[in-house]
Amino acid sequence: MSIQLPNLPYAMNALEPYISEETLTYHYGKHHATYVKNTNDLVRGTDLDDNSLSEIVLTAASDTVYTNLFNNAAQSFNHEFFWKSLSPTATSPSQKLLDRIKTDFGSLEEFKEIFLKLALSQFGSGWAWLVSDNSGVLTIMTTSNAGTPITRSGIRPLLCLDVWEHAYYLDYQNRRADYLKAVVDNLLNWEFANQNFQPS
Repeated sequence: MSIQLPNLPYAMNALEPYISEETLTYHYGKHHATYVKNTNDLVRGTDLDDNSLSEIVLTAASDTVYTNLFNNAAQSFNHEFFWKSLSPTATSPSQKLLDRIKTDFGSLEEFKEIFLKLALSQFGSGWAWLVSDNSGVLTIMTTSNAGTPITRSGIRPLLCLDVWEHAYYLDYQNRRADYLKAVVDNLLNWEFANQNFQPS
């Protein structure tokens, strides 16, 4: 079994004017595709060859001998999650999720402010995530490079933002703040977050 580059859930130009077709062509068609290819090359002929992507990530995270594999597999996972975290059409949190957001952040607007602040403060390359624990408590976390919350027990990602420079440089140059605000204000896929929010 090989890991597949998933189809985008929208057309390549569907996120314009906030994320251009040119950016998606490189980001999805080159960066993400390369991570998937490298993951397949690294697991081919090994005991991990038949594992799912998330299983590969978890195994690779547990042993430094797999550092190169982890970087490529986790980036494959993170990018797939990121594409699903975006929507070209307006979406809203479910009432259950919105109530939890109000409990943990004060309001949806306050959540967005904190999310933007933490995403902007991530030094260098990485990711910003809205996550929940098993009881449904929401927090915002950032991870560096290929770091991903699925390696942390009891943590479920709901949404993520890619803050690697290649995610925005063609459209925004070094203006990370403008890119992040455009995505948070216009492209977050709350329907995807609603599906992922499953407190016990």
